[in-house]
Amino acid sequence: MGFRILGREEVARALDMPSCVDAVERAFAAYSSGAAELPGVIHLDVPESGGEIHVKAGHLHGAPRYAVKVASGFYGVEPPAVDGLVLVFDARDGALTALLADRGLLTDVRTGAAGGVAARHLAPERVETVALIGTGAQARYQLDGLAAVRSGFSLVRVWGRNPERAARCAEDLRARPGLPPGCRFEVAPSVREAVEGAEVVVTCTASREPLVRAEWVRPGALVTAVGADAPDKRELEVDVLARADLIVVDSRDQCARLGELHHALEAGAVATAAQAVELGEICAGRHPGRTSAEQTIVCDLTGVGVQDVAAANLVLERAGEAGREVEV
Repeated sequence: MGFRILGREEVARALDMPSCVDAVERAFAAYSSGAAELPGVIHLDVPESGGEIHVKAGHLHGAPRYAVKVASGFYGVEPPAVDGLVLVFDARDGALTALLADRGLLTDVRTGAAGGVAARHLAPERVETVALIGTGAQARYQLDGLAAVRSGFSLVRVWGRNPERAARCAEDLRARPGLPPGCRFEVAPSVREAVEGAEVVVTCTASREPLVRAEWVRPGALVTAVGADAPDKRELEVDVLARADLIVVDSRDQCARLGELHHALEAGAVATAAQAVELGEICAGRHPGRTSAEQTIVCDLTGVGVQDVAAANLVLERAGEAGREVEV
């Protein structure tokens, strides 16, 4: 049996954000149209070192490959450690095609791309101020995804529990290619001061307690919540969802078990999961996205395996002869 191994550098060269946004958008549409296979997420905790491991898989009907991904985040060590790999198989006979030893890069990019898809359909046309709640790698990639579809923002307010990390994040963003030229990056002293007045609010933390309150959210804003990928995680007060004009999820079933929707259902702030619209239904044209500037919209992104399949297929289509062949 032969397969290819691609490292982080090879994956990075093949995976640009605008193309990944388009690929993930198609994957969401396929998933919500019944043209994809998506098993449940396997979640494993390593409590003694604050470790979280997720195993996700998926197949897009007609795609040449399917994928299985293992991604980990160890938040009890300093600095926090993130890792991962993707196994890619031939959809005709199940043969292993490639191992993407990307150290979690594909997960980072495809998650940022999902935020970009959400912003494409749900953000106000004119975005000037962005609130970025969280200072880890995903803060960078969420802003990349937003810039791919709304490139006119001029102010980003960054908040994090650790002021030094927040300052470092803001400094990294100032030098990051692909973000709007002349954009200002400021460290906000509180979540409230980051959120108030922002047209787009992105939360990307590992919080177990709600951070964003409904009264801070500007009418007409988009709130994209990325961090709640386990039942005990949450970043939004349930009133944020209760007061929203539209709730959008990447997977209705998964968000009812894992995401911000899960907490809102449990608290009775949202009556049923059927009130939420899947992002793929919007991507497929089966449901409208934003229909007015006054709509306040919440998008709950827990991460689905079809995103990994879309990104992995994109990498292998573009990688050419990159990586090394292995015979077993």
